[in-house]
Amino acid sequence: MHNRLATQSSPYLLQHCQQPVDWFSWCEEAFEEAAAKDKPIFLSIGYSTCHWCHVMAHESFENQEIADILNNYFISVKVDREERPDIDSVYMPICQSFTGSGGWPMSIFMTAQQKPFFAGTYFPPVSRQGMIGFKELLLAIAKQWRERKSSLLATADQIIDAVRKEQQSADQNSYEDRIPDQTAWHLPAHAAHLFSQSFDAVRGGFGNAPKFPLAHNLVFLLLYAKLSNDQTAAHQALFTLKQMRKGGIFDQIGYGFSRYSTDAHYLVPHFEKMLYDNALLILAYAAAYKSSGDTFFLETAEQTADYIFREMTNDDGAFFSAQDADSEGEEGRYYTWSYEEIQRVLGAERGSTFCSHYGITKAGNFEGKNIPNLLQTDRPSIDSAFASELKRLYEYRKTRTNLHLDDKILTSWNALMICAMTVLYRVSGKPQYLTAAVHAQSFIEKHLTSGNLLYVSCRSNTRSVHGFLDDYAYDILALLSLYEVTGSCTYLERAKALCQEAMAQFGDKRGGYYLYGANNDALISRPKESYDGALPSGNSTLALCFVRLSQLTQDPLYTKAAEKQLVYLAKESAHYPAGYSVFLTALLFHTNPPEKITVVLSSEDTAQKVLPLLPLYADLTILEHETGSYKLLNGKTTYYVCKNHTCLPPVNTLE
Repeated sequence: MHNRLATQSSPYLLQHCQQPVDWFSWCEEAFEEAAAKDKPIFLSIGYSTCHWCHVMAHESFENQEIADILNNYFISVKVDREERPDIDSVYMPICQSFTGSGGWPMSIFMTAQQKPFFAGTYFPPVSRQGMIGFKELLLAIAKQWRERKSSLLATADQIIDAVRKEQQSADQNSYEDRIPDQTAWHLPAHAAHLFSQSFDAVRGGFGNAPKFPLAHNLVFLLLYAKLSNDQTAAHQALFTLKQMRKGGIFDQIGYGFSRYSTDAHYLVPHFEKMLYDNALLILAYAAAYKSSGDTFFLETAEQTADYIFREMTNDDGAFFSAQDADSEGEEGRYYTWSYEEIQRVLGAERGSTFCSHYGITKAGNFEGKNIPNLLQTDRPSIDSAFASELKRLYEYRKTRTNLHLDDKILTSWNALMICAMTVLYRVSGKPQYLTAAVHAQSFIEKHLTSGNLLYVSCRSNTRSVHGFLDDYAYDILALLSLYEVTGSCTYLERAKALCQEAMAQFGDKRGGYYLYGANNDALISRPKESYDGALPSGNSTLALCFVRLSQLTQDPLYTKAAEKQLVYLAKESAHYPAGYSVFLTALLFHTNPPEKITVVLSSEDTAQKVLPLLPLYADLTILEHETGSYKLLNGKTTYYVCKNHTCLPPVNTLE
């Protein structure tokens, strides 16, 4: 038996295509039918690797009795939040107002006019442990719709009025033309202070469990530490990155990072692996390597890239979205080990040594089983003595039940991984990372682009909806990253074209940029997201793009756009700047322009050899031959450095 979702391309929607629920995707047909039949809408939002989405699907959506209730009294709509972040962003604040936190699966009850009147997240099938059962909730809402519909409609109108008033209030703010000098340094310093207050000096990270990687915060702290000589900020970032790599949040056997740690020690992860987390963490570990010189961080970045190449890359060079946490109906089953199992695979002697090193015991460190980790070792670098054992365990693990792979290609997440690969190429000089970045961007151009328009995703040669702000902002940043390491003006011109398209589609003359533009569906509200969550906000990322374009091109168009966007975000972030780390990074770049370095290569050197020697954030031009303005000094590779509005004499070394 198949429902309407069988015709969709989203892996998440296809997970629900054989359920007895008469699902619609988000479409006009659903809203028209709800209006014609006078039924409320049940909107369910999730994603394919979401553990609690799987649980609710199995418990409720596969339950014939609950499906009958949904089919009789509701119009049910299923949405993939990764393909429709606009819908997710509109309804998540409403969900948070009902639940206090929000999350997925998100469960919204609303009218045919898309006005919500009740919201929640996961509901068990029947009431338990103080949680109302989904069956009881459905019947109660259906009864109220029949008997007191006017009350529900009034609630929906009140919610919409509150949402619109809040948005209008934010949109009515006026903004100056430039950011005050005192703000430019005060906000980053205030954010660093806030991070310091919540820093866990014993276990790394910030706050208590659960601990999310939030790698963009760590990148900001490293940049701030460099510019301010704040050793405390540097220590917090480096120690956190070291603890994450040593913990179970990092897959010690097959590499790559899980979504987050459920405990404060970084031992027990939520086992799903997301492309964007791993992209952002590669960026953070590469920055940590350049900051500290410790190869531990470079090895971690390269191991994470190895995982991406092995398990998250298609034949055309694009990157898949995610791997599931669940296998055989159990979260983490694929990743956990018994002491005896290690012994069988490696033999008694090497097995015992491995178990001792990786914290594996007979009693187990997680629900009677073990998550391999290095939290008990003080070794400063990754021990290569177990390379053969790790390979054998990896091959053995592959014989277990395969994890679900969300194989759709998301423009925004691929763009983040392109940025990661270019930076990894920059700090390592290894050409495979540049090759990966070039191939992924080529895929975006071929499959996810029409003129200057981007699309959110594609799968099986089917594109989804027109792109959102994040798609444009992230891909502009990816193009600029490629331009900086290749010198190809094709990437720069493409970045400029997409930038102008984003300004036209999403811009608000009063300040900031909307999440969705004129090419997207009109929803009940039009949010502007400036706060960094698990992903950097599109507004903050676009600010960084404006700053970099201004510095690279000297075009007043981008200089003006950068100033206006920074002023907008400065006011948005003033109450809690630690939540706006990407904006703060853009601000630091704006007020502390990177040095400009032109390298003239001798016949004995290559770009791959020279790149790792150069500062991470410098504006680079690499010349393979002398020019009239740039000559070799002493016949050796020569560096021309300009910083602080001054150009220095050419040198043969940057030391």
